[in-house]
Amino acid sequence: MTPAELASVVLTAAHAVFTDRGLDHAALPERTAVERPRNPEHGDYASTLALQLSKKVGVPPRELAAALADELGRAPGVKSVEIAGPGFLNIRLDAAAAGQLARVIVEAGAEYGRSDRLAGEKINLEFVSANPTGPVHIGGVRWAAVGDALSRLLRATGADVGTEYYFNDAGSQIDRFARSLLAAAKGEAVPEDGYGGAYIAEIASEVQARRPDLLGLDDAAAQEVFRVEGVALMFDEIRSSLRDFGVEFDTYFNEKDLHDRGELDLALARLREQGHLYESEGATWLRTTDFGDDKDRVLRKSNGEWTYFAADCAYYLDKRERGFERVVIMLGADHHGYIGRMKAMAACFGDDPERNLEILIGQLVSLLRDGAPMRMSKRAGTVITLEDLVDAIGVDASRYALARYSSDSPIDIDIELWTRATRDNPVYYVQYVAARTAGVARNAAEVGLVPGDADAFRPELLEHEKENELLKALAEFPAVVATAAELREPHRVARYLEESVAASFHRFYDNCRVLPFGDEEITDLHRARLWLNNATRTVIANGLHLLGVSAPERM
Repeated sequence: MTPAELASVVLTAAHAVFTDRGLDHAALPERTAVERPRNPEHGDYASTLALQLSKKVGVPPRELAAALADELGRAPGVKSVEIAGPGFLNIRLDAAAAGQLARVIVEAGAEYGRSDRLAGEKINLEFVSANPTGPVHIGGVRWAAVGDALSRLLRATGADVGTEYYFNDAGSQIDRFARSLLAAAKGEAVPEDGYGGAYIAEIASEVQARRPDLLGLDDAAAQEVFRVEGVALMFDEIRSSLRDFGVEFDTYFNEKDLHDRGELDLALARLREQGHLYESEGATWLRTTDFGDDKDRVLRKSNGEWTYFAADCAYYLDKRERGFERVVIMLGADHHGYIGRMKAMAACFGDDPERNLEILIGQLVSLLRDGAPMRMSKRAGTVITLEDLVDAIGVDASRYALARYSSDSPIDIDIELWTRATRDNPVYYVQYVAARTAGVARNAAEVGLVPGDADAFRPELLEHEKENELLKALAEFPAVVATAAELREPHRVARYLEESVAASFHRFYDNCRVLPFGDEEITDLHRARLWLNNATRTVIANGLHLLGVSAPERM
């Protein structure tokens, strides 16, 4: 019996109690939930339904709990129900009902853990969006791992998600990049406000190879060629490195398109219609202070140039016009000040900034070698890049390490720890369970032990304490996925896999032998435990997939 199935049983019992007592059924919720109690001695699951309904129907909570307990106690699969405190229901399942979960998980396969919790939500999820002026640095890599994991979680809970990379190919930073390429091609020093690093010389050389006549042009013409060609090469490299990292986007959106299609003018007109624009000192301003911003924002300067914020407004409007009800943007720690102005901007368009716009801030990441932070990339010269991280610890460890922590917390990634083939390496600890469960299944097949037909599965044999503990851990997975998606916290999945599933499986494996020993006869208990082993493999694989990490069959 899954937690969802038990919750349905609890609600059915409540309907029966309300009917018997003549209580108003309108007070009953459409759905309820059961939770694992903190203390396992209190039972398998707990319900607070009696406490929730007591005031609505005017019945003391313990009296209502007693009636619910009596009705629940007669339900198939429920072993016992106890009342605790002011009206908590502590529920124990019989071994057969608890053990059936192993069959449910194996038969569901990749679908186990998925739900329709966020069905109907159309979400635009923008992450990374690093400027094409250099390789993706480690802060952007964090968003690549977390953003991709979040997109998988949102889809697993029924949301319609579009992932997006905002490609900034306009503005002063691109001009500085082009000047840096031109200087490198001419053998000159890096411009004072330019970009350094070996990658600049590499790109400049590649552009020259395509255009041998380039340095014969005047500087303005040559710089424009370097801008167009250099940005294209840099972005191709960014896309390639992200693809190798397992991250693909549904849409790569060019900022230049906003300008070329006149979308900044459209955004300006829309904001003017809403009554939030004014002119001052020759510039056009958006009155964001009306919605909590610390100052009003310039959209168009007195010389006619657009500001970056004007492009932000146009881009937000473009997403909303494409039908996305919720716009989620992931930004680095240095962008915390953007939250107020972006929320105010959404309000100026007439949106609800709490409903339609969500901004997530990611904190800094440090890569440690021998206990000291690595300061510079060999290639980029100033930052640690995606390639540096992957070269140091690999793709799986990188993605797991970056998604394992709450994104609002700074993290240190210790190279020695994350390359260690021991249990203190979190990704190794979890992947080892994936490999061990696959190994058990292979070894079982070699000795003729197969799970058998589902109808012949005897879940009531899974009555050992460690079997029950593992079953309860596996039962949590759908709720963990739903909560991680709703709270935008992929790290909950990683911690669950480590602290709940992997830890419980190791205790089960140490105490409950799956394979027959020597010439021992294969029994229904062996087969039941193989079902549980295979269910564990399913949950580990599904959870790792949500994090973009592989579930190896051998290690």
